[in-house]
Amino acid sequence: MATKRLTRSANKMLGGVCGGIAEYFDIDPTLVRVAYAALTIFSAGFPGLLLYIIMLILMPNSDYEQLN
Repeated sequence: MATKRLTRSANKMLGGVCGGIAEYFDIDPTLVRVAYAALTIFSAGFPGLLLYIIMLILMPNSDYEQLN
């Protein structure tokens, strides 16, 4: 049984973070992007841009899977 890994997606708008999250949970990437943008804009307590940059640095590319 293959294990799922959370990786950045090749289906990317900026860095592939939201696309990778969508692939991991098998949902439409547009829904994840819209939800993330809405949460970032309408919530004062959600540091969306900072969290996105951290995930961009920590999440490996989807190409990483092909190398191993």
